[in-house]
Formats: sequence, structure tokens, C-alpha cells
Amino acid sequence: MTTLDYVKVILEKVSFDAKLFEKELRKAIKTILTEEIRELRTWCSEQFGKMYYQVIEKCFSKIRRKKLTVV
Repeated sequence: MTTLDYVKVILEKVSFDAKLFEKELRKAIKTILTEEIRELRTWCSEQFGKMYYQVIEKCFSKIRRKKLTVV
């Protein structure tokens, strides 16, 4: 199991609570490889976009300038 796969499992398990979801998503973004960030964002939007759109946007907007421009 890759780190990205593990992160997905964790996010699914904590998706019942917005604060936990945001906390785990922030940790995940710090943990996974830079190349995997776009894949995680796409997956999060597909899986939880209706429920946590604002959380997802907030978490990924902070890293957009830092990590994604490096790629």
C-alpha cells in the first residue's frame, strides 16, 4: 500500500467529521510526494467535493503556490 492509498483510507474513515477531515487532509498534503498532490486533490474533489468543498479548497490553495509550482 502506497502512502497515497493509506491517506485515502484515513480520509474515508474520518469523513464523518469536518474538523478531523481537515486535520488529516493537511497532514496528508505534508506527507505525500509532490507528484501525488494533484491526484489527491482530484480524488478528494470526486469523493468529498459536495460535503467538504470549502475545506478541500482551503487546504489545497495554501500549497498551490509552494509545491505545485515547483513541479
